[in-house]
Amino acid sequence: MLGVLALAVLLVLAVDRFYGHSTIAFAAAIIMLIVANAPMLRYNCPRCGKNAFFRGPFVVPWPNRSCARCGLDLDTVLPSQKR
Repeated sequence: MLGVLALAVLLVLAVDRFYGHSTIAFAAAIIMLIVANAPMLRYNCPRCGKNAFFRGPFVVPWPNRSCARCGLDLDTVLPSQKR
C-alpha cells in the first residue's frame, strides 16, 4: 500500500511537471489507491466480521494477530475454511 501511495504521488508530480496540471492524473492516482486498498478491506475476522487492519478509527498497514472484538486467533484456520 505504501508503494502504491508513493507511485500515485510520483505519477501526479510527473504529469504536473511535463504536461501541467491535470485532473486525469489525480483520478488515475485515486483509482490506483482504491484498487490497492481493496484486498485490505476484505480481510475480516471469520467469526465476527471485524476488519483486522482497523485499530479503532485508524487503519494500519499490518493486520492484527487476534481479533480485537471477539479475541479469535487470526493466524489459525477454522475447520470450516479448510479445503
